Amino acid sequence: MSWGTELWDQFDNLEKHTQWGIDILEKYIKFVKERTEIELSYAKQLRNLSKKYQPKKNSKEEEEYRYTACKAFLSTLNETNDYAGQHEVISENMTSQITAELARYIQELKQERKSHFHEGRKAQQHIETCWKQLESSKRRFERDCKEADRAQQYFEKMDADINVTKADVEKARQQAQIRHQMAEDSKADYSSILQKFNHEQREYYHSHIPSIFQKIQEMEERRIVRIGESMKTYAEVDRQVIPIIGKCLDGIVKAAESIDQKNDSQLVIEAYKSGFEPPGDFEFEDYTQPMKRTVSDNSLSNSRGDGKAELKFGGKSKGKLWPFIKKNKGATPEDFSNLPPEQRRKKLQQKVDELNKEIQKEMDQRDAITKMKDVYLKNPQMGDPASLDHKLTEVNQNIEKLRLEAQKFEAWLAEVEGRLPARGDQARRQSGMYDGQTAPAVNNCAQDRESPDGSYTEEQSQESEVKVLATDFDDEFDDEEPLPAIGTCKALYTFDGQNEGTISVTEGETLYVIEEDKGDGWTRIRRSEDEEGYVPTSYVEVYLDKNAKDS
Repeated sequence: MSWGTELWDQFDNLEKHTQWGIDILEKYIKFVKERTEIELSYAKQLRNLSKKYQPKKNSKEEEEYRYTACKAFLSTLNETNDYAGQHEVISENMTSQITAELARYIQELKQERKSHFHEGRKAQQHIETCWKQLESSKRRFERDCKEADRAQQYFEKMDADINVTKADVEKARQQAQIRHQMAEDSKADYSSILQKFNHEQREYYHSHIPSIFQKIQEMEERRIVRIGESMKTYAEVDRQVIPIIGKCLDGIVKAAESIDQKNDSQLVIEAYKSGFEPPGDFEFEDYTQPMKRTVSDNSLSNSRGDGKAELKFGGKSKGKLWPFIKKNKGATPEDFSNLPPEQRRKKLQQKVDELNKEIQKEMDQRDAITKMKDVYLKNPQMGDPASLDHKLTEVNQNIEKLRLEAQKFEAWLAEVEGRLPARGDQARRQSGMYDGQTAPAVNNCAQDRESPDGSYTEEQSQESEVKVLATDFDDEFDDEEPLPAIGTCKALYTFDGQNEGTISVTEGETLYVIEEDKGDGWTRIRRSEDEEGYVPTSYVEVYLDKNAKDS
């Protein structure tokens, strides 16, 4: 089966068919290109959908994702984002492996087709030229033969006529011979051209055209094979991402299976538990006999030993129904004392963690500035080391402020968790109630201003509360024996110790170290027997005694 032998006379139809084949290939390329655009659009929509439902940072939504159901939803969003990525991979692979490759191939195909049909037209033009030569020699031979016959007849007529001179007869005879010779020459020329044409025609139909059409056939068959291979690639590109898409779907299923309803229920308890005990029974108040109203033994009072505490709020039993009393609205106190104990503890712990993160961030910035300053000292051409001093001082001051703030919240946190002793008769707030042995002298303390419903009963400034806590902090070592010095330190910066328990130092001053930094960023130092306190560890350079290190 060969186009050269079977379709030897279908040059024009083959030209139309091969152009149709190129059109089909271009149509397939356009189809794949539109598929890649759909994949990209779909992937973009999936990514936008996933992004739309992602929890916003530093928002209430972020807190909701502690629950396993919300975590599973977040995993679903992430897997959907990965799923979208696979559709982008499909688009990229189809573009690179199909459309780009076929676009190059179709250019080569057009050039090859053009070359083959140009060669075919050239062969056609050659055979047509040979045919024209044959026709021309044939007409000339025919014309010369007729001229020779007329010359012969004229000679015979002249020769038979007795009135014609001998010279005229001889002239007619010579003319007839010339015409006969011309006819013979035309005959020989025609015969030669005919043989040549027959040879060229055989070559054209049995060699040139079959060879050209065979090449066109092979070209067309390669086009058909190529489009088939591209269709296989089209399927394989999809098939390659199926395992990864399957993993994405498996991830969604795994996330769904990780949902723990019991765990979520426990998180609800942790989120909203107040720490208070439910109110106890009300005592019967008999109005038939004069008697003093007392507060019933409920969650608002507690006993130590055999004694019971008695709380009175202006002669009325206020606070007994604290779970049903509407809380006061207004600005949230800095120490969150308007919240129930458990919720207050969580808020304080969260605040401490945030401050510690900010402190670490500032310390990292300080380290970076210090390294840059060292680089400037070693290579002055890179910059002036003195230009960083102001920034370094500013960062150190920020660290100091943040540490003081963190200590304040740690003190409140310690109070809630029962770590710090209270003033007076060791009064301590436990789950929003007063101890029965609490002395009235501590009524100015922050916890005494908190009513059982978690709101303030008196308006006092937060500064007085901080001072009370600082005084409590000082009480820990007021009556202790002076601690021995474990080393010395040199002040790197000037520190104005304006808060209780701190001590002022001047840059370059040398003092005694009596207590190392316990991890809170403060070092306890002494100037003289009666003057000691805390300074930020970052403000001093400590030199510990060897004996102190070994002990």
